Amino acid sequence: MAERENRRGRGRNREEESPEFADRLVAINRVSKTVKGGKRFGFAALVVVGDQKGRVGFGKGKAKEVPEAIRKATEQAKRQMIRVPLREGRTLHHDIEGRHGAGKVIMRTAPEGTGIIAGGPMRAVFEMLGVKDVVSKSIGSQNPYNMIRATINGLGKESSPRHVAARRGKKVADILKKDEAPAEAEA
Repeated sequence: MAERENRRGRGRNREEESPEFADRLVAINRVSKTVKGGKRFGFAALVVVGDQKGRVGFGKGKAKEVPEAIRKATEQAKRQMIRVPLREGRTLHHDIEGRHGAGKVIMRTAPEGTGIIAGGPMRAVFEMLGVKDVVSKSIGSQNPYNMIRATINGLGKESSPRHVAARRGKKVADILKKDEAPAEAEA
């Protein structure tokens, strides 16, 4: 009886959350433990979750079965979400570099129509974030865990002109004028 209620409850939660968050399975790793009777297999899942409007998070989950590992990873990802300001809701405000361990990623803004130019795990992060135009490159570690951590690290450093203006006690127009001044001098 309790199992039925638990199953029903989980289904309802999943239906309620599905419109709000999208999730992408990035990697599944099978690990084995050798015991007296043979091998016991376990699974580790890496999932990226986002609302495609500027919030993204990642999580990892381990379990004896794949669906359970994915569920655990998704729950962890929802708890660890960060908000990233986007320019025009489609790209980054400025170029960013992110690091984690031996992994280093470079993310650059891109003009409209460029699309997402990124490899594997980074692409999943950008799609779940809602970025439509970005150019990125992974240098160093190709481990998906480190690539995602480096990407999230870099995205956490991004700041919008509004945030910078508030921090400096100025108006947004003052900050943007200074950035555009050298471009006008060249023309």
